Amino acid sequence: MRTGTGRGLTVLASAGVGVQVGAAMVATRFVADQLEPASLAMLRYAIGFMCLAPLLAGTAWLRFRPADFLPIAGLGILQFGVLIALINFGLKHIPAGRAALIFTSFPLLAMLVAAVLGQERLTWRKSLGVLLTMLGVALALGEKLFATGREMELLGGLAVLAAALCGAVCSVLFRPYLARYPVLHVSAFSMLASVFALVLGAAGEGFFTHLPPPVSGAGWLAVLFIGLSSGGGYYLWLWALSRTSATEVTVFLSLSPLAASLLGALLLGEILTFWLLAGLAAVIFGLFLATRSGAERRESPPAT
Repeated sequence: MRTGTGRGLTVLASAGVGVQVGAAMVATRFVADQLEPASLAMLRYAIGFMCLAPLLAGTAWLRFRPADFLPIAGLGILQFGVLIALINFGLKHIPAGRAALIFTSFPLLAMLVAAVLGQERLTWRKSLGVLLTMLGVALALGEKLFATGREMELLGGLAVLAAALCGAVCSVLFRPYLARYPVLHVSAFSMLASVFALVLGAAGEGFFTHLPPPVSGAGWLAVLFIGLSSGGGYYLWLWALSRTSATEVTVFLSLSPLAASLLGALLLGEILTFWLLAGLAAVIFGLFLATRSGAERRESPPAT
């Protein structure tokens, strides 16, 4: 059973990932017109892997079971290569806040995937908590969605929704491997596998035929921030997944559009409205319901 301190650290790690996702979406939106989707994803996780490499240097060499090698690599490619390329594509066509709002379907999708696979039960508290977080996000960003006077680009929105589904599947399927191996090794190996796969996608986009790519100085700073925050954020995400259910971790992704809006207010002078504050209150209450231990014991069987 987790101690209060251990649970508190898990909640903080999950919340940190939610904020990191929102901040990275803002930075990605800033540089999306300067780099193609797969090229940006490749740079993002090449930097992310380099963040984890020094930590690996001080650990013992670990070999995965032969039967686990390809599944972990495949999940890494799906989580980093496919998911991030889809988000990068979507951010070329829709605003970061709107993309973050669509991406908050991640927790609900993770809960449904886990339920279908028999890893979690759909309880009223967990279901209500997830729905409240999504309602809070809708309240916070609702006026922005309708203030533009333009319809959402269907293709970009569907790409971000598909990315959320990829992430939900990975959140559930990664858990057995996190029970067998250290989080750091799974993080680094799956991220490196995605980089090799993304090299092919970047080559198809012509990244290596125009070196250095036409990116501004501010754009490179944005890429560096995205990569550094992604390396640390993904490690925290897997660490949290190794200690609690996928639903309890991914529900904190509902903080991402709120983080994007708050950063917009801080950096771009956007106004914090009543609806944003009301949405924040709904999200906090939803997170409390979805992650409260008390009456709800462990709903999911131990990963095998």
